[in-house]
Amino acid sequence: MEIFMILLYGDLPKNKENIIYLANHQSTVDWIIADILAVRQNALGHVRYVLKDGLKWLPLYGCYFSQHGGIYVKRSAKFNEKEMRSKLQSYMNAGTPMYLVIFPEGTRYNPELTKVISASQTFAAQEGFAVLKHVLTPRIKATHVAFDSMKNYLDAIYDVTVAFEGTVDDKGQRKEAPSMAEFLCKECPKIHIHIDRIDKKDVPEEQAYMRRWLHERFEIKDKLLIEFYDSLDPERRNKFPGESVNSKLSLKKTLPSLLILSGLTAGMLMTEAGRKLYVRTWIYGTLIGCLWVSIKA
Repeated sequence: MEIFMILLYGDLPKNKENIIYLANHQSTVDWIIADILAVRQNALGHVRYVLKDGLKWLPLYGCYFSQHGGIYVKRSAKFNEKEMRSKLQSYMNAGTPMYLVIFPEGTRYNPELTKVISASQTFAAQEGFAVLKHVLTPRIKATHVAFDSMKNYLDAIYDVTVAFEGTVDDKGQRKEAPSMAEFLCKECPKIHIHIDRIDKKDVPEEQAYMRRWLHERFEIKDKLLIEFYDSLDPERRNKFPGESVNSKLSLKKTLPSLLILSGLTAGMLMTEAGRKLYVRTWIYGTLIGCLWVSIKA
């Protein structure tokens, strides 16, 4: 069995900062990867997500993300800029630490969904942008609103590129990234994470210029992923350029959470009353959560 590894490239500061986290999106595992980086900066509780509006109906988690500073947004013409600015301003007024995760592609990249990829590439060509192979054309609205609203509150932007080793078939074609269930329950490939820390002064403020800048950042991601998946040199495949660090967490960061969660779960599931409470928590928690996000919406 292959040992699970997190390989980090680039510059991940040791100290926590107020940042916007921009990453390519290919799996629900991407949510965990943001946590993987945050915990290494002692900033796990600072992570907030910009999420598709439909995810607010997830059982329990939809309400949790909302209560923990998550921002649900709708696409294109239905995007509510005023509402997003208002939420971000309320967090800044309260002095809320900000590790705001945005996936600018707006949906997951899946190499099997060729129509989605083709439409994205056609749009890029029509707009005069470079056509991308291993990522989708990024959308600018959420990124611009977040940066414009918090530019005096932020320290930097983290540009994060993620690749899953072992997701190429025998013909050399890229396969779908592992799902959350596969990541948690099955043998998982090594995860390669490339981080560029970009000082906020190096980010253009005008939306038109930021749109060009964001696409250029995704061109850089695409080149990294082409090297990772498609390099003709076998020695250069399955890794990003530069030195990598096998990033491990100490037991003091993982063991307490494991013991508490395992103890609570086992304690509930080992008794009939506990099992009933567990099921009722999911059922009534979901109903109350849906009601809450409906009222908040």
